[in-house]
Amino acid sequence: MSFTVNRFYPVAARSLVGLIFLVMGLNGFLNFLPQPATMPAKAGAFLGGLVASGYMLQLISGVQVLVAIMFLSNRFVPLALAIIAPVIVNIAAFHLFLSPLGAPLAAITILLYLYLVWAYRAVYGPMLAARVEPFRS
Repeated sequence: MSFTVNRFYPVAARSLVGLIFLVMGLNGFLNFLPQPATMPAKAGAFLGGLVASGYMLQLISGVQVLVAIMFLSNRFVPLALAIIAPVIVNIAAFHLFLSPLGAPLAAITILLYLYLVWAYRAVYGPMLAARVEPFRS
C-alpha cells in the first residue's frame, strides 16, 4: 500500500468545515463571538428578519451544529453535504450582496464545501440521474 498525502485532503477539509459550522452554529445559540460595530443596513435588516421570525436563526444554527457533528464524526457525510447546501448558498449570497464583512471565512468555507462535494461526487451520481425506477423489494 502506498502512502499519499492526497487521501488526507478530504479528512482535513471535512474537519475544518465541521469545526467552522460547529463554532458558527453554537454562536447562533450562545452569542460568544463579537458582533461587528456597524453593519450595512440591508444585512442588518436580513439578520433582524431571521431573529424576528422567532425560529429561523435557531433552525439554521441547529442545522449547522447537526452537520458539524456529522462531518466531525465522519458519519453520513454525503447527506450532511446535501443538508447544508441551502445554508452554503445563503452564506454566499449574504456576503456577495449584503455584507462583505466575514467574506474571507465564508469564501474558505464555500471552497472547502465545494471540494468535499467533488470528493464525494460518486455518491451523488444515482441521485442526479434524470430517470430512475423506484426500489422494489
